[in-house]
Amino acid sequence: MHFISLVELPAVSVSRLDRLLDKLLDGSIMIGQRILIALVVFIIGRYVVKLLNRVFRHVLERSTMDPGVQSFLRSLVNIVLLIVLILSVVGALGINTTSLAALLASAGVAIGMALSGNLQNVAGGIVILLFKPYKVGDYIEAQGNEGTVKEILLFHTIVMTNDLRTIYIPNGQMSTTVVINQSRSELRRAQWVVGIEYGNDITHAKKVIQNCLDAEPRLLREPTSEAGEPLAPFFIEVTNLNASSVDIMVQAYVKRADYLDVRFKMNEALYAAIDADPALNIPFPTETVHIVKDN
Repeated sequence: MHFISLVELPAVSVSRLDRLLDKLLDGSIMIGQRILIALVVFIIGRYVVKLLNRVFRHVLERSTMDPGVQSFLRSLVNIVLLIVLILSVVGALGINTTSLAALLASAGVAIGMALSGNLQNVAGGIVILLFKPYKVGDYIEAQGNEGTVKEILLFHTIVMTNDLRTIYIPNGQMSTTVVINQSRSELRRAQWVVGIEYGNDITHAKKVIQNCLDAEPRLLREPTSEAGEPLAPFFIEVTNLNASSVDIMVQAYVKRADYLDVRFKMNEALYAAIDADPALNIPFPTETVHIVKDN
């Protein structure tokens, strides 16, 4: 009896080992199939997502929708499609997507608290699109930066500065901070400050400045407000008495598209006119030192 049990024991062990190997092999084949299917789903899904994004972009471009709303919707749709793709890949791996969705939902509160800043940016983007303090193409000043709005995305606004820097400003900050929209009006009021020396004839200086303004054709002679009311074309008045100069403020209206060029050109013209006039002097800070000799 003992001899029989000793002979049968290896046979039983080998049988169990065979079953274990069969299970491992079957499991490996099943896992490999699921991974392969998930990989195929991912590759095809990525192509479909890109295709749908491209189609959606073309549809939006043909519509009359505001460009800012278009970029926001493109960003939102892309995120939704990526979430659907991830769930599809997870489902192809054999993981219960319902349980996964429930797990994500239960973790949503914690994730929301951790990403409260990003959620605020999304809410800020919605506020910007609803109330439109600015839109794509506007020239704005905000957060110590200024430039042209290129895109309004889900989380941030992209601004291109005059020196071609790309700035990403969070929508949460843009919806709660002061934003100066210089594109809202078709007119801009350009301003210059001209300093002359004490003792120079102010009336004569004003005439010289007026001649400079008259020589610039892009300055508007009959500007009107948005309500259609006439505005004074030029403003030339003494506004400050500094330690070494009498400051004359000069203001004039110009079309928004001409603002920067006119502003720079007038700087040169005003300097040249004051410098060329023998009756006027450009002041600069001076100090008088008295030396007293002790007898």
